[in-house]
Formats: sequence, structure tokens, C-alpha cells
Amino acid sequence: MDRATLSDALLHQLYEVLASPLGSIGRGLSELLTPFVAHSALVLLTADVSGGRLQWWGDPTIHQGMSGLAVDRLRSTSGSAEGIRRAFLHIDDAQRPVLQLVARNGALLLLVDPGPVSRPRTVTDLWNIVSLHVQERADEAAPEYLRHARSTAGVRLLALNEIRDEYSATLEGVLGPLRAGRLSDASAREAALNRSVAGLDRLRAMSGQARTLAQETVTVAFARLKDELRSAARYWHGQLEFIGPSCGDHPVPDEVARGARAVVQRVILSRMECSEVSRMRVQWECDGTQLLIDLRDDGAGGAADAEALLEIARQRVDALRGQVSFTETSGWGAELSVILPLDPPPVRPSTAAIAGLRPREMQVAKLLTAGSRNRTIAHELGISENTVKFHISRILRTLNANSRAEAIAALLSEQRA
Repeated sequence: MDRATLSDALLHQLYEVLASPLGSIGRGLSELLTPFVAHSALVLLTADVSGGRLQWWGDPTIHQGMSGLAVDRLRSTSGSAEGIRRAFLHIDDAQRPVLQLVARNGALLLLVDPGPVSRPRTVTDLWNIVSLHVQERADEAAPEYLRHARSTAGVRLLALNEIRDEYSATLEGVLGPLRAGRLSDASAREAALNRSVAGLDRLRAMSGQARTLAQETVTVAFARLKDELRSAARYWHGQLEFIGPSCGDHPVPDEVARGARAVVQRVILSRMECSEVSRMRVQWECDGTQLLIDLRDDGAGGAADAEALLEIARQRVDALRGQVSFTETSGWGAELSVILPLDPPPVRPSTAAIAGLRPREMQVAKLLTAGSRNRTIAHELGISENTVKFHISRILRTLNANSRAEAIAALLSEQRA
């Protein structure tokens, strides 16, 4: 049996992949799979990779000529069934062969220019383990992940707007003289007009698609929360009530949905441990600009409850630039209210400031944008956590950033410039 013959060296290599920062998993996974299937590049599309959805490793020309929308379309046509299949991906005006690996959780792995697969079951098992690990890191929705994901979303939307504006201006510049009738060949002018109009329409459609890649409707997000909590509350003695959003078609960014579920789950699970709590209610609402969360229980309430619940929620809510408050209601003990904005934070240009970072600060900044925590950065660079904190504080000052999230956003913006 293929699954029973994993060597100690392979298990150690797998451990190294799982222990690496999310932003470095592509490289480790590529090295892990190369003995079983040769490939020129590797592309991952998961629920989360370092605050985003797409990661690659290998031949740089693959990344430069690859469209994220094309990868997402390939995933949507591959279905959700676990397995390996061969397909083609449009890269730099050419169709390149790829090996598609769909994990049990729906995550997609593409191996570009693949060779023969020597042990397909082992390859599938390894991808299932890695994709589940990435999924769990995202579902945990730690504050640092949420800050990074929010800043990444801001960069993604900023880049999208810049590309849209640039190409719209170019196409409008073509349309102007053509509409003025300066060309003598009417048929050529008409053909050019048609192509230009079609190009504008396609660009607008691509903009809409790109905006929905990392979103889900509030109804879907709430349904996932209900499933997760019902499973956790199976043996709880009390009553758990759900009130879903009245308007369920509002899109919610992936990191906001994950952060909201993480907050609610931790609050609910902590209240289940209180013997005086026998009834809890979870309510979500979305007005298109904010996700509104209300959590109530029939416990005793009071200052101790307020501090405990706020402590559970505050870090994650702050990471998403939201607001959290606590009140006591007659007939209901504790009530926790959370407001999460749907729009990501703005990104400010900082090319000159980034150029002023020292070499060691650039190393810290690189790991920072990969989603690494202070302890991981210290381990990677062989320095103390206090030294890491010192470097990060100077990075913030240099970039004129008020938080790690703003610094990460500026650094990511520069990488994509």
C-alpha cells in the first residue's frame, strides 16, 4: 500500500513544509513533490495562502504570464471531487499542460509541465495534508492572519483599480479619434470601434470577476457558522438560537467571514462552559458596507463577563478594523455587539520609504509580509524576539505606518508595483 511506505526522510520533509510560514509553503511543497512528479512550476489556490488565495513557485515566466482568473476558472470546472487529472492552463498566450490535484477540502494544486506521476496516491495524500493545514491556519483566524489578509485585500483592490483605469484610458484614447471620423476606411473604423468596445466590456467583466474571487455571500458565511456551532453544541445542555441575515446576497470578503466566525465560535464555546448559561442567540445582519453581529445569553452578566468576552473578541475585531461593545440586557445576561467593515484599509505609496530600510529590516519585512509571527521571524533569522520587535518598530516609523497591517500593505503594494 502506497500510504504505508512513507520514509522517515519524506515525513521530515513534510514536517518542514507544515512548519514553514504560509508564504513559503509553495517552495517546500514543490521540493516535496518533485521526486514523484517533475514540474516547471507549482500553483496553489486555497482558502488562504498568506492572506490571499493564490501562491506559486518555480519558473518566473509562468507567474508573469499567468492569470489568477484563469486559474480560478480552471478550479471551477475541475469540480470538488478529490483526485488528479490532466488539463491545460492559458499562460502567456499559450496553452500549457498542467496536472490538477483537488484536495478533499476543495483546494487546488496545479503542477505546470508535469512529467509522469510515479506514486499518485502518495502525491494526493501529501496535498491533502498540506491543504488541510493551510485551511486550519485560515479557519483559526488569528489576529495576525486577519491583519495580513485585510491589507492584502486592500492591495488587490488598489491594483485592480489602477489596471482598470490605465486600460480604460488607453481604450478610450483609441475610441476618441475613431469616433471623430478621421479614418477614410469606414469599415476599418467600425471594426476598430467594435473591438475597442468589446475590450472595455471584457475589462469591466474581469474587474467584477476579480472582486468576487475572495468573497462569499453573507448567507453562505452564516450557514457555515451554523454547521460548525451545531456540531460543537451537540452535547450542550442549553438552547442555541440562530437568526440569519434578512438580506443574504451581500458579498463578504473571505477574511471578514472567517474572522467573524472565529469570534462567534470562541465566544459561544466559552459561554457553554458557564453552568448558569442555558440559552444563547447568534444574529448576523449585513447592510452592504458592514457585517453586524449580535451575541446574547441568559447568564448573570456583570463586569467579569464583560471583560472575559471582550478579551476573546477584541484582538480579532481590531485586526479587521472593527468595533466591539458589551451591554447587559434584562432577561438576557450578556450581549456582545460587533461591527466589521467590509471594505479593506487603504494602501499608501511608500517606495522611497521602503528603499530606506536597512538590510536586516528588509529581511524582517519579507517575513512579515509572508504572515510570520515574531517568534517565527526570530527563529528564521537567528535573533531574539525583542530584536524582532525593535526592527518592526523601526519599519513602522520608516514607512510612517500606524500598525503592522499598514506596514504589510505598503510592503505588498511595492512588491506588486
